[in-house]
Amino acid sequence: MTRILPLLVLLPTLALTACATAGPTLYAPAQDGRYGYSERRIEEDRFMVRFDAGPDASIQETEDLALRRAAEFTLDQGGDWFIVVRRDRDGNDRNPVRVGTSASYSTGSRGYSASGVGLGIRFDGSAGQKSVTLEILVRTGTVSDDANAYDARNVAANMP
Repeated sequence: MTRILPLLVLLPTLALTACATAGPTLYAPAQDGRYGYSERRIEEDRFMVRFDAGPDASIQETEDLALRRAAEFTLDQGGDWFIVVRRDRDGNDRNPVRVGTSASYSTGSRGYSASGVGLGIRFDGSAGQKSVTLEILVRTGTVSDDANAYDARNVAANMP
């Protein structure tokens, strides 16, 4: 038992270190493998806006952050509103570290018995990561009645 105790103390520390490598999800440009937003031009008025998030954000929060970036980006481009022509969500809400335990006890002939305890830790590097990609068209003037059209100023003012 005295050999197992240091290991039991060390394993949670390793688990926390593995989870913290990419850092928390922040609303900032994505760089150096960290979470955040990015965008690229496809055509004159067509862009891809992407937001990558970690296990500390839900898929809905990730989509909200992508919409916020699309709104700010639209305003940066001189637009008034944007329309989402394609929306891709990728990822999961699995926990990146799972801990499992087991215990057993058995008896045999002649009074022999045995017992055992097991501890298992699984690290899933892709668990909890998610991304939302929006293909948008930047527009000026009056906002369309289309359900996928967003007033950039209203979205930027109301998204977290």
